[in-house]
Amino acid sequence: MKNAFRLNRALLVLAMSALLFQVNAFAAGLPTGERALGNATIEPAYNDYDGSVVYLLTPNRLAPLGPNNPINNVNPHAVAPLYLIVYPPGTAGTFNCMGVPGNCPDHAGVIAGLANSKEPLVYTDASAVPGHDHLVGMPRTGDFNVAWRVFVELFKPGVTVTHITTLAQLKAAWSANSLDEVDTGITFVCSVVSEHAYLAGTPVA
Repeated sequence: MKNAFRLNRALLVLAMSALLFQVNAFAAGLPTGERALGNATIEPAYNDYDGSVVYLLTPNRLAPLGPNNPINNVNPHAVAPLYLIVYPPGTAGTFNCMGVPGNCPDHAGVIAGLANSKEPLVYTDASAVPGHDHLVGMPRTGDFNVAWRVFVELFKPGVTVTHITTLAQLKAAWSANSLDEVDTGITFVCSVVSEHAYLAGTPVA
């Protein structure tokens, strides 16, 4: 009886250790890729105030808002910028979205193609773009709203590529004339959700 109790306790300790390892392994790395949850998609982004990771949920039924969509006829002050930083081929790191089409297949290919067309000397091969990040303002710390307008940030030829996760870093890159900004004209609706909601989703292949 005593041996059985010890065995069960040992198995419980092993199971808890394995679970703790999995949790810590995720915590040690950066979350990447879209996840599907119900009729919505969730993806990671950076709080551009301090570089912390946040999560954005977009309902699948809401296509990007265009000029013919009445929802787009909102006060410009009710729209916040979402900066999308695209990294050139050969850049190492873990990004909010990795690869083409990679783990964000609904937009990574389009973004890589845009980068290749606008800065072909830097983004020489659209299929080799390693990934991109999303930078957004959060309530009480930045320019935040439910409607977001997408600005794509592309590195110019000959500049040093750095991992940009805050608005301060982005502004420094603008000041150094290191980036070419493209206003896509795309506005869409999303909301901020918890890490728990993100982890509850299924990775999008």
